[in-house]
Amino acid sequence: MLRPRLWPAMVAGLLALAMGGAQGDFTGSTSLTASDSAAASAGCGKAPALTSGTHTLQSNGKNRSYILKVPDNYDQNRSYRLVFGLHWLGGTATDVATGRTVETGTWAYYGLQRLANDSTIFVAPQGLNNGWGNAGGEDVTFVDNMISQIEGALCVDTSRRFAVGFSYGGAMSYALACARPTVFRAVAVQSGGQLSGCSGGTQPIAYLGVHGIRDGVLGISGGRAMRDTFVRNNGCAGQNPPEPAPGSRTHTVTTYAGCSAGHPVAWAAFDEGHIAAPQDGAGGDSGSRTWVPGEIWKFFTQF
Repeated sequence: MLRPRLWPAMVAGLLALAMGGAQGDFTGSTSLTASDSAAASAGCGKAPALTSGTHTLQSNGKNRSYILKVPDNYDQNRSYRLVFGLHWLGGTATDVATGRTVETGTWAYYGLQRLANDSTIFVAPQGLNNGWGNAGGEDVTFVDNMISQIEGALCVDTSRRFAVGFSYGGAMSYALACARPTVFRAVAVQSGGQLSGCSGGTQPIAYLGVHGIRDGVLGISGGRAMRDTFVRNNGCAGQNPPEPAPGSRTHTVTTYAGCSAGHPVAWAAFDEGHIAAPQDGAGGDSGSRTWVPGEIWKFFTQF
């Protein structure tokens, strides 16, 4: 569960902002061949210039930081999937990197690190004032800067960059979908809202939305509207996906039909409030029992 001392500030802050504004395969790295060399980053074939831990850089004249998790068996001649995990309002990069607010270790990088089985490079950026206001696009620029630094130092498959986040982190993932649809392969937006802007927002990108039907902080209607932006951009057939009944403690997942090649849209609705790790049959967060990481991992690893 998110730590109680963070909850009041997070809820109040998000309400104010809103008023104003099944596991996949574990193969995440591929040997470099002539066919995929075009997607290999500049760091491929070189001794790694970054290691797991906290790193800093200058972005828009500000000192910014992020936590990096490099596979234990890192191979400089294999290109790795790159996943950004973006924290919520009042959260930190450490919260994402450790999973401590829900279940230490099990919930690291929104539960994806354990599913990746050392196949993926993970990044947990730190937002300014523990959020993602993205004033003037500065947080999008920060992501650009991190990608440049990481891919110059490590071997990344540049065709497989992904972003996931809960709440304000979901809002920032949505902003990246809008602003960097050709940079990121797919995003997963968990219980997000339009808090970090949407510069652009007219091109297709693979999109997974996850939202609670009883979310009292960032209502599900906003999540549906964000989803529908990419239903339209991706040329999917319009529909009203089924959602679970209140009190059922279940979830439903719908994959849209008719989307343009390579740009699927999926929608996962669950019977709960504003939480990151819902579980079927019970209330509250559970890093061990939640179905969400499996759905996100399956969505990301289809590419």
